[in-house]
Amino acid sequence: MDVRVEQSRASIIRDPLGDRCQKLFQDFLEEYLGEDGSPKYSEALRDLTKPERNTLSVDLADVGRFNDQLATTVHDEFYRVYPALCRAVGNYTRDHHGDENIPSTKEFYASFFNVPTRLKIRELNTAVIGTLTKINGQVVRTHPVHPELVVGTFQCADCSTVVRDVEQQFKYTQPAVCRNQLCSNRARFGLDVNRSKFVDFQKVRVQETQAELPRGSIPRSLEVILRAEAVEACQPGDRCEFTGTLIAVPDVGQLGVPGARAESGAARGGDADGVRGLKALGVRELGYKLAFLGSVTHSNNARSRLNEDEFTVEKFRESLTESELANIYSMSTDRGLYDNLMHSLFPTIHGSEQVKKGILLMLFGGVGKKTEEGTSLRGDINVCVVGDPSTAKSQLLKQVEEFSPRAVYTSGKASSAAGLTAAVVRDEETGEFVIEAGALMLADNGVCCIDEFDKMDPKDQVAIHEAMEQQTISITKAGVKATLNARTSVLAAANPIGGRYDKAKSLRQNITMTAPIMSRFDLFFILVDECSETMDYEIARRIVDLHAGRDVCIDRVYSHEVIRRYLAFARLFKPRIGAEAQSVLVEEYRRLRTRDVSSGVRSAWRITVRQLESLIRLSEALARLGLQEEVQPRHVKEAYRLLSRSIIHIEQGDVDLTENEADQSVDVAMETDDIQPIAAAIPRRGLTMTFEEYKRLSNLMVGYLRKEEERAEAQGGEDEVGGVRKTDLVAWYLTQIEDDIDTEEELEKQKDKIEKIIDRLVNHDSVLISLDRSTGLGSQRDGDPLLVVHPNYVVEE
Repeated sequence: MDVRVEQSRASIIRDPLGDRCQKLFQDFLEEYLGEDGSPKYSEALRDLTKPERNTLSVDLADVGRFNDQLATTVHDEFYRVYPALCRAVGNYTRDHHGDENIPSTKEFYASFFNVPTRLKIRELNTAVIGTLTKINGQVVRTHPVHPELVVGTFQCADCSTVVRDVEQQFKYTQPAVCRNQLCSNRARFGLDVNRSKFVDFQKVRVQETQAELPRGSIPRSLEVILRAEAVEACQPGDRCEFTGTLIAVPDVGQLGVPGARAESGAARGGDADGVRGLKALGVRELGYKLAFLGSVTHSNNARSRLNEDEFTVEKFRESLTESELANIYSMSTDRGLYDNLMHSLFPTIHGSEQVKKGILLMLFGGVGKKTEEGTSLRGDINVCVVGDPSTAKSQLLKQVEEFSPRAVYTSGKASSAAGLTAAVVRDEETGEFVIEAGALMLADNGVCCIDEFDKMDPKDQVAIHEAMEQQTISITKAGVKATLNARTSVLAAANPIGGRYDKAKSLRQNITMTAPIMSRFDLFFILVDECSETMDYEIARRIVDLHAGRDVCIDRVYSHEVIRRYLAFARLFKPRIGAEAQSVLVEEYRRLRTRDVSSGVRSAWRITVRQLESLIRLSEALARLGLQEEVQPRHVKEAYRLLSRSIIHIEQGDVDLTENEADQSVDVAMETDDIQPIAAAIPRRGLTMTFEEYKRLSNLMVGYLRKEEERAEAQGGEDEVGGVRKTDLVAWYLTQIEDDIDTEEELEKQKDKIEKIIDRLVNHDSVLISLDRSTGLGSQRDGDPLLVVHPNYVVEE
């Protein structure tokens, strides 16, 4: 028997609607003209002859203008007529460009954009199965790309009959029966790989975005199937728009659930094969699930992935219109751009100007660098906001999450280490381990907003150490070893211990955060809810206006869309640090360190080399804000001012001026071994003053002493050391306040107070140095030492 005759007997069912759409669509490709009078899609079809191209993108509006009935059929019966449309693209390409040596096995595909129907993931149901539609969602998981068998060619293992064109139904499907009438083989077939057709295949899981999620609902997810050129078009964390159709596929994953006992058709005494292609699993209840077959993938934040080297300022400028370029240029010349951008981003939040500026610079970011040894230096800026309740911390985070094209909002208490970094999960169908992105991976090249940061468990905080400094996530689980990118800025909000920030304690004592985590934040802002009549009135007025629905309180100079475009353009700049800016950076860092270690001034946290790197990143962000190629000294000074504002100083209690005198008297008494003088040596603890008054008087005397030292150095007289005698310093101070002294008793009281202040500055704070006692310089006068200011002391602003 001739096998070829048996092959020809296989009946092929034709679809009249599909044939008609194929003819009309091919006529559309040949006859629809563009603005230049030539076929609009001729050049695009010519590109399909390249080996790497196989998909034609068509505007559905053009199809509607050519033939409204064809556009309606494509929209309503997309899954049914899709193979016919692909055949039309292939026929046109082979007919008009057949001299390009197109392989006979190459498949062509059609995709459509500008589709009017847009649905949310929650709105997808059986009524839209097979229709052309668009969905939006955030990609949370991507599977690796692998080849999918589309049309298989099989050979019978018993009679060697070749069975061609066996379509696959989202599962490896063999022929139901051998086409040779003399052969009854139903199970033993071999796949001929050389004569079968494969296509790139990728599964992606998308989830509802926070903006579309109803209140109190759990986000719904959906699997999207991508083929051909649509694969690798999105990454975890991208907010994408998929164009395609909703389909029903067998829920094969449920068939492998343990406990579901399989029964073969033969054991039941029948010849039933079950569902075609799944008969090896036995006869059991088969369910179906919805999936989305995507033909076009468009990332809504493709321009935000700007750390890639191939994306340059020139390429970005080419993608903008003339009006958009003019708008960016006008914004760059705005003298008040810094403040205007700040007010436009947070129009409904009153006050906290320094916090807003810090968050604005975080969005611009610094320049990431790589050393010759391959070490990466992060350019992203991390900001932490610590403050009392009702200081708009969560509102700041929400505003950033809504504005930033790639931002993730999470809460510290409700997040685990795997949820923040990444998790290794097993795929339900294939059984392979795949990586599911966490919050920091989803926010790659964006912002990760973590609220209630202080409520996180210490083990979960440790998990983000690597992500905050090295900007990578290393995973070694279930045989999967990978290092993933987490190039994100962290914006955290935390509450102090006890609900209120205690200024008398350090920052470390006010929050439950480890020192390694604290050092990874570039800026720490403290929001204290203080009573101020003017501020309270302004805040109350703003809140009442918002609740009353009045728009007068919203002062927005630039729209969010304009700011996003300007931000994307500015992040392409990589400003360099000039020689002048370098010297200013070194000087400002020295000032920070000196102020940190100088006595009498206790910072809320320690200044380390990481704060120098923070200065560099903030300076680069300010240069980017102005679209400048080089960091200027004014950028460094503004960064220093912002960093100084974030490093608040601990509030000191009242200063006891008799404390030092008591200690000295006790020491003298113990040296003489006389018990009686000990009790008499302890003075009355009544001479106290506020810390602010103590600092004011000490700064007043320090300023006078330094002027005298400069004058003595300029004159170059006999007294080369300079300095002022203690009695002369006391006399100078009394002359400054002589108008406020009315009685001799007040004079003695003021004299006693200033002498005790000088003794404390010498013996306790080491702000002043007594040259007679410590170095032996100068003429000796008992009880009247020569005083100079410590050379490393910096007067606090």
